Formats: sequence, structure tokens, C-alpha cells
Amino acid sequence: MTPPSAAGPTAAVAAAHRSLEGLALGDAFGERWFPLFRDPQQAFDEIRARRTPGEPVWNWTDDTALALALNRVLDECGHVEQDRLALFFALAFDADQARGYGHGMHLLLPQLLTAPADWRTLAPGLFEGGSLGNGAAMRVAPLGARFHDDLGRAAEQAALSAEVTHAHPVGIAGAVAVAVAAALSVRGELTLAAVAERTPEGPVRDGLRRAVDVPFTTEPWKAADLLGNGQRIRADDTVPFALWTAARHPDDLEAALWATAEGLGDVDTTCAITGGVVGAATGTGGVPDAWMRRREPLGRSGSLST
Repeated sequence: MTPPSAAGPTAAVAAAHRSLEGLALGDAFGERWFPLFRDPQQAFDEIRARRTPGEPVWNWTDDTALALALNRVLDECGHVEQDRLALFFALAFDADQARGYGHGMHLLLPQLLTAPADWRTLAPGLFEGGSLGNGAAMRVAPLGARFHDDLGRAAEQAALSAEVTHAHPVGIAGAVAVAVAAALSVRGELTLAAVAERTPEGPVRDGLRRAVDVPFTTEPWKAADLLGNGQRIRADDTVPFALWTAARHPDDLEAALWATAEGLGDVDTTCAITGGVVGAATGTGGVPDAWMRRREPLGRSGSLST
């Protein structure tokens, strides 16, 4: 199959790039709040007051590092080639292990560096049945944006991308939901009901169905109390709230990120998901210039040389 990038810039590649930029911004923006979590009330007050974090450089985390690796596979192959994806994930981890990778990835990814095809046996062995965490969801929005013209394919490719590290059905469902949301965002058709309809049955879909019934007039912190804020490091505790804020602010990336941060919890991941979904439609042109100047450039991703 011919990679989309082989024919030059296309709507698919442009949408993926917008999503990747939004994901990285959300990731870096969300990460800024963790030092304040020693005093959650202070963090909450700073976010509610819309006081922009003051660090001169906003570094991104593993969310972006793995999204970059996934995007490169799609650029090169035009689809998810799972063994190559496993290798690129391992190379990204090896290039900079201090990006905030979870315990499971510290166990899995070093083994894939020399034997990438072993993900088939290693990933299902994580946590007695595979990881149901949010790692597959946090990196997948640019994939959904790329395949926005075919929602079924977006869901299929998202599931394939998730299986390499997150074999549990909950982890896979989280990735499918975010990819579908990003695809719908590009199309101008993002609704929580539409995402839930294409998400596999289980806790993630149940959470999305609950999110449908949470009015957008609800304060974001209250919605996070109802839907989860990622603190449990599970896809079903992360994806519904992140997509609720995305659907609440489909045309305003800055507002979406502030609303997501208000939920506290695993805020770099929830903001990465929201940023990738909303940014797929809006790009980053509407956020303050200072945010993009501070955010670590995407070129500093480490070598993926094979």
C-alpha cells in the first residue's frame, strides 16, 4: 500500500500533523501542573484563575514520544505495521527513558528493542491479561485524524496500534474511542454519542454513555468527579472525561485544555487526549503564542534510527 506521504501533503497527513501538534501541546501543558499537586487546592486555584505555567520550557512526556513513533510508522507504511511499531516504540524509550513511562512500559519496551515481534507474547502477559491503562489512548489521536475519511478503518488501525502494548480489551477500547473522536473532530461531527456507538462494549463505552448525560454546563471539575480524571491510570477512568472536554470545546483548543486541566488527576494524559482530538480540527493557531514558544519542539524526539 502506498503511504499517504508518498504523494506529498494530503488532507490526511495535514490532519494528523495538526492532531500531533495539539497532542504535544496538551501533554506539555498538562505536565506543568504536577509540581503543584503537593497542594491540590493551589493547583486547582491556579488553573481556575487561568494563570499560565511560568516555566520557560514546557517539556512533553512519553505521550508525545510514542505518538511520534506511531506517526512515523504511518508515514512510512501507510498503515499500522505492528512489528515495526513495536521497534519504534522501543527505540523511542531507549532514546530517553526519563519521559515518564509507566511501570509496564519499563518492563516491556526494553525487550522489544532486540525482539520486536515478541510483543505478541509479552504484551498479553502484562498485569495478568494485558495492560488496561491509558497509554494506547494517549498517543492515538493523530492516527484517527489521518484516517478521518473512514471511521471503520480509524477504529481498526487504532486497535492494531494498541495491541502492541495494551492487549487488554479496555486498553484497546480506549484507543478506539480516541481515534474515532479525532476522526469525527476533523469531519466537524464530534459528539460523545457518535464516539460511544463505535467503541467496543465494556467499561470505556459505559463511561462514554455516562458522559453523554453530563451537560456541558457542568463545571469540568465536577464532570471529572463523575467520569474519572485518569488518577486510576485506566482507560475507562481517563478517556470519557478527556473526550467530554473535547466535545465541550470542539473549536477552542485553549479552552479545552484549561477545562481538562481543571479535572486534575493524570493531567498530562487527559490534556494530551483532548489536545489531539480538538487540535485535529483547529490546529494550534488559536492558542497564545507564548504557549507554542515554550512547548518543546517535536524535533527533539531522540533518534529512531534503525
